[in-house]
Amino acid sequence: MLTYPNIDPVAFSIFSWPVHWYGLMYLLAFASAYALASFRASRPGSTWTSQQVSDLVFYGAMGVILGGRAGYVLFYNFPQFLEDPLWLFRVWEGGMSFHGGLLGVLVAIAIFCRIHQRNFFDVTDFAAPFVPLGLMFGRIGNFIGGELWGRVADPAQVPWAMVFPRAGDDPRHPSQLYQAGLEGFLLFVILWFYSSWPRPQKAVSAVFLMGYGIFRTFAEFFRQPDAHIGFDMFGWMTRGMELSIPMIAIGLILLIWAYRTDKRADTPAGENNA
Repeated sequence: MLTYPNIDPVAFSIFSWPVHWYGLMYLLAFASAYALASFRASRPGSTWTSQQVSDLVFYGAMGVILGGRAGYVLFYNFPQFLEDPLWLFRVWEGGMSFHGGLLGVLVAIAIFCRIHQRNFFDVTDFAAPFVPLGLMFGRIGNFIGGELWGRVADPAQVPWAMVFPRAGDDPRHPSQLYQAGLEGFLLFVILWFYSSWPRPQKAVSAVFLMGYGIFRTFAEFFRQPDAHIGFDMFGWMTRGMELSIPMIAIGLILLIWAYRTDKRADTPAGENNA
């Protein structure tokens, strides 16, 4: 059994103002997206300008924050919202949802496309490879904060199990790190290389939806369900599974549609070459 590092959630202070690790993880997420997008936009044949990249990251950040909060309230704690609608705006009390953030980003991209006159799927194909690293940083932030821990594990079978300070005395799966590795780093590698080769329009977006859905569903078998929800459908499915499995189906349909129509991305092939 490993010892949980119990890192101070405050990374440092600026004039007595605490800067939390979780906030730094969000900053790293957006910074990595901007750096990767700028790199690909600078490749020969790219139709992306630096201003468009900046705008896309800004719109995406707004979609993540607003959609993530709204998604958590609606998907995970709707009864509390009904009792106290203003709770939606008290973001300092915590609570963000990936699936809500995804919907928020899609709305933000639709607005971006309308303003910049770009094709929706060209933009989602361009943006999808930059998302997983942000997810990785977010899950590392969850781990540092000692939240969203895993299910109870037998140290004899899971020697890397940890006792999380706020989760009782039982050793548990460090499921935050599982998610950081799967839906974060591994999905990034898959999308980065897949998007570097010629492929139909919509295909990269489809692989992102399928990849995240598969990895998140798998990780949910090791993650402790939310205490106020528990196991939901069929007595064993978690809310995360219920929201992720449709992503797999949508991604598969989108991938089949992409290869059947086989419409190549409107942007030159060189734009998406690593």
